[in-house]
Amino acid sequence: MASFSSQSVLKLFIIISIVQISLAARKLNELVQDQPQLLSYHNGPLLSGKISVNLIWYGKFKPSQRAIISDFITSLSSSSQNSQPSVASWWKKTEEYYNLNSKRARLSVTLGKQIVDETYPLGKSLTNKHIVELASKGDQMNAINVVLTSSDVSVDGFCLNRCGTHGSASGSKAGHIKGKNYKFAYIWVGNSETQCPGYCAWPFHQPIYGPQSQPLVAPNNNVGLDGMVINLATLLAGTATNPFGNGYFQGPKEAPLEAASACPGVYGKGAYPGYAGDLLVDSTTGASYNAHGDNGRKYLLPALYDPSTSACSTLV
Repeated sequence: MASFSSQSVLKLFIIISIVQISLAARKLNELVQDQPQLLSYHNGPLLSGKISVNLIWYGKFKPSQRAIISDFITSLSSSSQNSQPSVASWWKKTEEYYNLNSKRARLSVTLGKQIVDETYPLGKSLTNKHIVELASKGDQMNAINVVLTSSDVSVDGFCLNRCGTHGSASGSKAGHIKGKNYKFAYIWVGNSETQCPGYCAWPFHQPIYGPQSQPLVAPNNNVGLDGMVINLATLLAGTATNPFGNGYFQGPKEAPLEAASACPGVYGKGAYPGYAGDLLVDSTTGASYNAHGDNGRKYLLPALYDPSTSACSTLV
C-alpha cells in the first residue's frame, strides 16, 4: 500500500485530496515530497502494442455517466482533437518512460468492450477478491480491465485509505499461451459522490481536511464522475509505466510513487496545498479543466512526472 509519513498538516492535505496510485492503496499519512524523486526502472515489462481498455460497470450508472468515462478513454488516442491542450497530449507524456526503455516499446490504447452489470451479483460490499473476479470478466489478453463501482457500492478501504487501485492478476486457462501462465493488468475506481467526495473527488468538492478553499466546478457537471476521471487517469498512468510492480517507481514496491503519484495534488502551474493550480475555465459554465477530449468534453487530469526533466509536467 502507498504509505508515506506526513511532515505537516498542509502536506497531509494533498494526499487526502488526490487519488491512490499504487498497486495497493494510498494511506492517509502519505508524504508529499518537496522535490520530485527520480523514478527508477526495475527491469520489468511494460505494456506494449495495441491494448484495449475494457470497462466493467458494476452497479447503476446512467448512460450519460458512462459516456463521460468512455469518451475519456477514446480521447487518449484520438487524433481528431484540434483544441489544445488535449487528453491525447497528456497521455503522450507517458512515452517519456518508454523512450528510456532500451526495448523502445510503444503503447497504443483504445476503448474495448463494455460490460454493464446493474444486478449487484456480488452484493454492495466488495472485497479485493471481488474486484479481481469482476476484472476477470473482461478480455485478458492485450487489455487493461477497468472495474468501475457505483456510488452505492462499498469496497474494502474505499474512502478510508484509497479511491481506487491498480494491479495484476493471473489470467484464465483459456488465455494461456503455449501452456504458460501470464498476468493481466486491472484497475478499480469507485464513485465517491455520496460516500466521500471531499476525499476522492477533490478539487470538485470541499476537502475533508486541510485548507478549505472553494471547490471547483466539475467540467462534466458531475462531481462523482469527474472525480473518477482524475482517479482513473492517475491509475492508467501507473498501469502503463508500472503494470506488474517492477516497472518505473520510487520507494518500496508495496508503496510505490508512480508517474502521477509523484506529483500529488498538482493539476496546473503554481499548485500548492489546497490549490490545484492555474487552470483553464469554461466561460459559459465556469468549470475548471486542463484538457480537451472527444465529443467536446473537457477534463481535469493530474500532472505527470517527466523522467527527462525530473520534474512534474502539467498541461497548463
